[in-house]
Amino acid sequence: MTESFPRQLARTRQFTLGVPRAFHISPDGTRVTFLRTKSGDDPVTCLWEADAATGAERLVADPRALGAEEGNLPPEERARRERVRETAGGIVSYATDTALSIAVFALSGQVYAVRLGGAAAGGAQAGAQKGGVSAGNGPWLVPTRTPALEPRPDPGGRRVAYVHDGTLRVAGLGETGEPPGGELADHEPADHEVADHEVAGEPGVTYGLAEFVAAEEMERTRGYWWSPDGARLLIARVDESPVRRWYIADPANPGRPPAEVAYPAAGTPNADVSLTLATLDGERTPVEWDAAAFPYLVTAVWDEDLLIVVQSRDQKTMRVIMNGEVIREDTDPHWVDIVPGVPAQLADGRIVWTQTSEDTRRLIIGLPAELGAAKPVTPAGLQVREILGTDGDTVLFTASTEPTQIALWSYGAGGLTEVSGRPGVHTGRRAGGTTVVSSRYLDEDGAHVRINSTAIDSLAQRPNLPSPQPVIFGAGPSGIRTAVLFPSSHRPGSARLPVLLDPYGGPHAQRVLKARGAYLTSQWFAEQGFAVVVADGRGTGGRGPGWDRAVAGDLAAPVLEDQVTALQAAAGRFGDLDTGRVAIRGWSFGGYLAALAVLRRPDVFHAAIAGAPVTDWRLYDTHYTERYLGDPGSSVTVYDRCSLIEDAERAVVPAGGSGEPSGAGRVFRPLLVIHGLADDNVVAAHTLRLSSALLAAGYPHSVLPLSGVTHMTPQEVVAENLLLLQAGFLRDALSRE
Repeated sequence: MTESFPRQLARTRQFTLGVPRAFHISPDGTRVTFLRTKSGDDPVTCLWEADAATGAERLVADPRALGAEEGNLPPEERARRERVRETAGGIVSYATDTALSIAVFALSGQVYAVRLGGAAAGGAQAGAQKGGVSAGNGPWLVPTRTPALEPRPDPGGRRVAYVHDGTLRVAGLGETGEPPGGELADHEPADHEVADHEVAGEPGVTYGLAEFVAAEEMERTRGYWWSPDGARLLIARVDESPVRRWYIADPANPGRPPAEVAYPAAGTPNADVSLTLATLDGERTPVEWDAAAFPYLVTAVWDEDLLIVVQSRDQKTMRVIMNGEVIREDTDPHWVDIVPGVPAQLADGRIVWTQTSEDTRRLIIGLPAELGAAKPVTPAGLQVREILGTDGDTVLFTASTEPTQIALWSYGAGGLTEVSGRPGVHTGRRAGGTTVVSSRYLDEDGAHVRINSTAIDSLAQRPNLPSPQPVIFGAGPSGIRTAVLFPSSHRPGSARLPVLLDPYGGPHAQRVLKARGAYLTSQWFAEQGFAVVVADGRGTGGRGPGWDRAVAGDLAAPVLEDQVTALQAAAGRFGDLDTGRVAIRGWSFGGYLAALAVLRRPDVFHAAIAGAPVTDWRLYDTHYTERYLGDPGSSVTVYDRCSLIEDAERAVVPAGGSGEPSGAGRVFRPLLVIHGLADDNVVAAHTLRLSSALLAAGYPHSVLPLSGVTHMTPQEVVAENLLLLQAGFLRDALSRE
C-alpha cells in the first residue's frame, strides 16, 4: 500500500533527509566533506567525505556506531536546533581545521573527533561507496567536560574549543594523547578554561554562545572564533540578566516546572553582548567599540584580519570594524540589511561587502582603506542575496535578476560569471578551484549536487504525489510573483474550484520559486480539490530594497492587499477559480496573514487557518519587530494598526446579541488557530490573547493547542495529522458558502 503524502512528508522531514549538505572543501580542492543521512527516511545524519575528482565517497562517522542518543541532547543544543530549524538528528553540524585534516562534532553532549583525508588505512568507519576513498581511523571521544556545546578545532587541528556550563574551554584533540598537528606546549593543561564566569558574581552570563536574537534573526549562531594561528580566541560575552524572563509551561504535564526563557520582546532590553580576546592561558583583552550606539554584534570574521560588524538598535546604521578601526559605515532611513556571508576577505587583503544603489543590492570589493568609497562590481538589477565564500581572489555568491530564480555567480580576475547554468534555485561552495553546486529545478524532484562536473548522490525520496505544475506569472501592476496549482485530474472548464491561498507573505521568506519542492504541500492541497494560489507580495525577498521596504511601518495592509491582488489576477487568468469560496492558510507570519485576511477582508476570504500566528507584535522579538515597526514606546499607533488583537476587538457583537457584528459590513468567517504550547519563538500567548479578544467580541473560532510542540512541529504524527485536519476544516468551511 502506498504511503500517504502527509505521512511521507512528515517522515522525510519535508524531503530533506538524504540530501547532501554542509559542505567543506580542502584547500587543494581534492576532497569534500558533507552531511547526509543514509536514506530518504533515515533521520540520523552521518559525516561523509568524497574525492572531488571521482566522486568516490566514504562514511567518516556514523552516530549509531558511536551509541549516540538524541534523547540526551543538552537544552542549549535543542534551542540551537530550534533557531536554525534543524529537524534531523545525529551529526547535524561539524567544524574542521584549515587543512580539512580533522573534523569535530558533538553527539549527546560529548565531543568526537575524526581524521579526514584517509591519513591511515583501514578503520572502523570505512564503508566505501563508488569505489571508495581510502579510509582513515574512526572517530574517537575527546575527553572534555559534559555536556559540551559548539566544539570547533583550532586552524592547525591541535586543540578543540567548546562551551560547558557557560564557560569556554580548550582541550587537546589527541586520540592517544598526541594531537594530530603536533605536541601541545608543556605548560598547557589538557582541558582548561579560557573564558569563565563566577556563577555567584555573573548570573545570566555565558561565554562563547550566541544570544537569542543573533541566532533567530541575524543568522549568527556562534559565539567565538579562533585566530588564524590558533593562539587566541575572540569570545562573545553574553549577559542576559537585563532580558525579561518568560515562563513556558506544559499544561499537559502540570507536574513539570515551566521552562524559563530570556525573551527580548519588542521595546524591552536585549542581552548585553561584548567581545574579548583571550590567549590560551586565559589572559583577556576587551575588544572596544561604541556599544552604547551599536549594541548588536552582527557577526565576526577572523581570516587574516579581525573583522566585526555592529549595528545600532534601530538598525539604521551598521559599521564594519577591522582590527579596531571603522572601515565602513552604512546608513538607511529604514534599516540596513544583514547580508549573509559578509564581510569576507580575499587572499590579497581586499574586503568583500555589499551596498545598495539603483534599487539593487550590489557586491563591492576594496582594500580596507578604500572600502567606504568602493564601487559596485555587479550591475544594477542583479540582486545579491548571499556571499557563499572566497577562493583566493574569487568570490562565490548567489543573486537574482528574476526573483523566482536564485543563480550562483562568481566574481574574480575574469570578471563576473554565472556558475549555475539553467534556471532554478542554486547554492554552493568553492575552495582550491573546486566548486560544489546544489541545484533545484521546477521540472525535477529533489536536489542535484555536483562537485565540479561529478554528481554526488541525493538519497531523498520521491514524493507520493503528482508532480506540481505551477503556472507562475506576475500579478497586478507591480508584478507580484504568483503561482497557481490545480488538481492533476482537473481539465480547464470542467469544474469551478474553491480557492486556497497558501502564502508566507512576509519579510525574508519566498514561496514562489522555480523549484518543484517549494510546491509539494500546495499540490497536495490542490489534490484535495482546491485551486491553490501562492503569492509573494511586498516585503518578500529577491526583488530589491524598495520592495523590501514597502512594509516599513506597516506589516498588515500592504501584504494583505497584495494577496487580494494576486487572487483577483489569478481569477481573471483562470476562469475555473470560484471566488465565492476562498480560504487562506499559513504558518508563523503566514498564520498572521491568514487571520488578518478573514478579520479585515471577510468580503474576499471565507475561511482561514492560522498556524502559530503573531497576533500582537509587542510580543515578538526586538530585532525582527523593531526593524519594521520601530520602538513600540514611540510607535503606539503603528503597533495597534498591525495588531490582530485590535482587529478582533473591533468585531464587537451588539448588546442585543443579534449575532451580527456592529462594524458595517463585518461578518464572521470560520477561523482555526493552531499553536504549539512549547513554542519559544512565537509563544502561545499570541494565540491565547487573540482567542480571548475574539471571544469577547463574540467571534466564533476554534483553537487547536499542540502539547509539547515547538514552532517547527517536527513530530511525525503531529505533522501528518495537521495536514489532514486542515484539509477537513477547509472542506467543511467552504461547503457552507
